[in-house]
Amino acid sequence: MSTASASRSARPSVRIALVTATAALTAMTATACSTSSSHTANTAATGSVSGKTIQVVAAENFWGSIASQLGGSHVKVTSIINNPDADPHDYEPTAADARTVAGAQYTIVNGIGYDAWADKLLAANPASGRTQLKVGDLVGIKPGGNPHRWYSPDNVHQVIEKITADYKKIDPADAAYFDQQKTTFETKTLGDYNKLIADIKAKYAGTPIGASESIVTPLAEGLGLKMLTPETFLDAMSEGSDPTAKDKATIDQQIKNKQIKIYVYNSQNSTPDVQAQVKEAKAQGIPVATVTETLTPAGATFQQWQTTQLRGIEQALAKATGK
Repeated sequence: MSTASASRSARPSVRIALVTATAALTAMTATACSTSSSHTANTAATGSVSGKTIQVVAAENFWGSIASQLGGSHVKVTSIINNPDADPHDYEPTAADARTVAGAQYTIVNGIGYDAWADKLLAANPASGRTQLKVGDLVGIKPGGNPHRWYSPDNVHQVIEKITADYKKIDPADAAYFDQQKTTFETKTLGDYNKLIADIKAKYAGTPIGASESIVTPLAEGLGLKMLTPETFLDAMSEGSDPTAKDKATIDQQIKNKQIKIYVYNSQNSTPDVQAQVKEAKAQGIPVATVTETLTPAGATFQQWQTTQLRGIEQALAKATGK
């Protein structure tokens, strides 16, 4: 996902190191929940009524960050994708990933074709009693739909509800603790996130914007902004395909004629086409804001990451509209 590999030519075909993973599976045990240095593990002393610490594995760190904060001291969360330069679309699992998944009591996968490698890891190591959350199924988005559900405020809150409910089922003795964690997270921890979304929607609803790819679409919908960029272009860029000349011409006209008020692009996928659009938008005096696909910097929490981006979008809208 770095600009050096912005073309994402490998995206259409998800590759997986099945030989390596299969070899590793033969040595798996229930204690195989250790993590490699490339992974993020969030741990703390439990102080649990039940004495349990739920072993959680999230395919991506944006869901892992939320799961860790909701579980607090009663969970240990490992996120497989936690490097901003790793592309969740075509990630190749390692033997360490296979061992981590083997010890998971609870797994969180995005789904919707976004992280098929995670589905394969889970299928290669079925475990009785494991609870699995697939976000796409939860929010009712089928394969082929927009997979970037962590950019949908409504979907984020659905996931929060589901993770809390699942924790309570796995560890019912600590249900009151998980309820308190959820209340604190939604009302205090996400306070700035929720306020920025509400403020932007109240002040700038209906404002036309342009974007580099479909990752921006769920956020635009959540903020009440009007996406003018052709969906076919947004999808092509997200999937690593070449956009059509017609779509590029449409966007060029939208920028030239200032039909869009701001332009939002994914800085982790800055292809030559996107770079050209950013340059032209700036030349036309159209404010530009950035987003990223995964937590940036790597050690940021979900809310730190999202509020930083939302402030950037809010500032761009204020500059563009004078409001």
